[in-house]
Amino acid sequence: MKKIFSLILAIIMIASVAMLAGCSTQGGDNELVMGTNAAFPPYEYYDEDGETIIGIDAEIAQAVADKIGMTLTIKDMEFDSLLTAVQSGAVDIVFAGLTVTDERKESVDFSITYATGIQVIIVPKDSDIKTVDDLDGKVIGVQAGTTGDIYCTDDYGQENVKQYANGALAVAALQNAQVDCVVIDNEPAKSFVDANDGLKILDTEYVTEDYAAAISKENTELTEKVNAAMEELKADGTIDSILAKYIKAE
Repeated sequence: MKKIFSLILAIIMIASVAMLAGCSTQGGDNELVMGTNAAFPPYEYYDEDGETIIGIDAEIAQAVADKIGMTLTIKDMEFDSLLTAVQSGAVDIVFAGLTVTDERKESVDFSITYATGIQVIIVPKDSDIKTVDDLDGKVIGVQAGTTGDIYCTDDYGQENVKQYANGALAVAALQNAQVDCVVIDNEPAKSFVDANDGLKILDTEYVTEDYAAAISKENTELTEKVNAAMEELKADGTIDSILAKYIKAE
């Protein structure tokens, strides 16, 4: 009887270990955790129900995850915490309309680029700011941690730049005359101007830059897989079709 009991116990233990191993594989190795800041339309934002994050980056990340056989999970967080999150392993990859810069390359690896961004200037329609040359001495609103923040702080000084957690708050500050203008990427700028009366985008570019996904320098295997997947998605037109879905030709 003792032998039978011992045999049953051993079978139960083996089954339990197998179940745990199966759960670990499905919940860890097979999951691609994407970090983003979902207040950056049309790249990432919440749908009308306010529950699901959609947009260009969400769709490209999903296409990449499908290519490499992983399940995508998206985490919404503050923009200026994203690189720290991917470095620490809190997320696997960052898709967030993230600009490739030499400074950021020192802390993370980037995928191949998938889109081009343009920093533009939002002003009230009756503003005396007409070009980039008119920004001297003005109070500039930016999203904290973005290249708009970095460039404006370098060009005009910290005392002339006000940082906000996201672009929507910066635009709200502009509406309330707390800042004279907002420097932000062109596509989100269009969305914010469409949603707020009395604003316009200047017909002048502040800077042009490339977008890519960020991955930890320790995770070279994932970087290789993501790049291979994105090369295929570029070649078969998937990325172009996603961009065209959200960014209409003018």
